[in-house]
Amino acid sequence: MSRMLTSIFMIGSIGYFAYRFRFRLINVLLRSGWLRRLAVGSIMSFPGVKNKMMQSVFGRPATGPSEW
Repeated sequence: MSRMLTSIFMIGSIGYFAYRFRFRLINVLLRSGWLRRLAVGSIMSFPGVKNKMMQSVFGRPATGPSEW
């Protein structure tokens, strides 16, 4: 019983500090080039995020090849 309460307390403490210092943790993780590339690549693989990004940058959704 004591071991279970200790583990719940430790998990809660880690979660609290991770939430409290979340922006510092993200900055530390994204400081590395390959981690940043991995994060951006995985986020851009979601179609909704990619379309929203292309719409905000170029002003139209990315539906297919350009019409030049």
